Amino acid sequence: MKPITRREFTRTLAAVSTTAALSSFRVFGANDRVRLGFIGVGNRGDQVLDAFLKQSDAEIVAVCDIYEPYLDFAARKVGTGPKRFKDYRQLLELKDVDAVVISTPDHWHALQTIHACQAGKDVYVEKPISLRVAEGRAMVQAVKRNKRVCQSGLHRRSAAMFREMAEYVRGGGLGQVTGVRTFHIQNEWPKGIGNPPDSPPPPGMDWEAWLGPARKVPYNRNRGLYQFRWFFDYSGGQITNNGIHYLDLIHWALGQEAPLAVTGMGGRFAVEDNRDVPDTMEALWHYPGNTLVIYTQFNANGAGAAAKPCEIEFRGTKGTLYMRSNGWEVVPEVITPNEFPRRSPTDRSSERGWRTGEAPVIEARKESGRADTADHARNFLDCIKSRAACNSDLESAHRSTSTTLIANIAMQTRSYLEWDAKAEKFTNNPAANKLLRYDYRPPLKSPA
Repeated sequence: MKPITRREFTRTLAAVSTTAALSSFRVFGANDRVRLGFIGVGNRGDQVLDAFLKQSDAEIVAVCDIYEPYLDFAARKVGTGPKRFKDYRQLLELKDVDAVVISTPDHWHALQTIHACQAGKDVYVEKPISLRVAEGRAMVQAVKRNKRVCQSGLHRRSAAMFREMAEYVRGGGLGQVTGVRTFHIQNEWPKGIGNPPDSPPPPGMDWEAWLGPARKVPYNRNRGLYQFRWFFDYSGGQITNNGIHYLDLIHWALGQEAPLAVTGMGGRFAVEDNRDVPDTMEALWHYPGNTLVIYTQFNANGAGAAAKPCEIEFRGTKGTLYMRSNGWEVVPEVITPNEFPRRSPTDRSSERGWRTGEAPVIEARKESGRADTADHARNFLDCIKSRAACNSDLESAHRSTSTTLIANIAMQTRSYLEWDAKAEKFTNNPAANKLLRYDYRPPLKSPA
């Protein structure tokens, strides 16, 4: 696929205008099948394809990928002879596609989502939704302007156990939550992803199309396919790849959508490879209500990272909640009458008010369940039919994604950054604001 020119873009918009009008007014019955086109079907795209294949009312009519082996594999898996494309714009022109599922590398998400909305398609777009904050806002505006249903790939929003967890924390179950820690620990020492030389792309791969809006560089095995996550040209590193799941759940549980400030430190501390994202990082956000949230990424041994093995720990005045991918557990605060003895029989200054007695302050809890992408796919299809907001609507996904992106900016600029969530800019560092957007490689034009 060649990059789209301005003239081609105008022609494409004209071609899809009729499609957009027809798609916008299609009324679904409860038993109607939703006709889907898949853009990006390798790695995570293959997993998302599996999730939709489980839905009896999902009809996959088209698949698209710039890597031919992925395209062949997906078409065989669907098994009903879907139309095949290497150019996603051609898929968007199909009148028999109601919605698209976008699982391309992160640097393509914004442009493809916006084009899909302009073509009158509803959109499921994988996380993180964007590479820059300005892209995410442009995506939200495109969804609203074109009245589309959009689900981000933050699939834990469709897990009943995490909905219950968020309601528990947000409802005061832990008391005041003053600190939250989240962990991503992956020991890649010493060689990491290696340091292969540049080379021709593999047969069947259109490297120029893969790069799209990113700067022109030679093909390198570590830059393409799954390994792209280790390069800032296409990804935000592990804080946007895995950390976005954690920050999104933290937002949900705290009832927050954005921090007041952020700072971060990190770098390539332990590995010997050609990545440019950090292997070790710590980010710290200050949220309204005086909650500190810390993201810890260690390239190190993972023993003893927290009091209990977990992905997130919420620490409140009444207890601590430990969250894992398959459940969560509450450990109550316990205070005994003699823990802080008085200096005299009449001195009550050392008492903790309500925290007396030998019983736990709150009840211990332990919940388990599943976080399955199939449930998230189900919610998307239901919302296409009802036109209701999805469990992971694009506005909330944009806010969560932005939180991870500004942490990278704080690390890159070695700054403490104050964040105006309404204006979506830093108030104390004009230079850092330049990193909230980037210019696409011509002839593509940045949406914001």
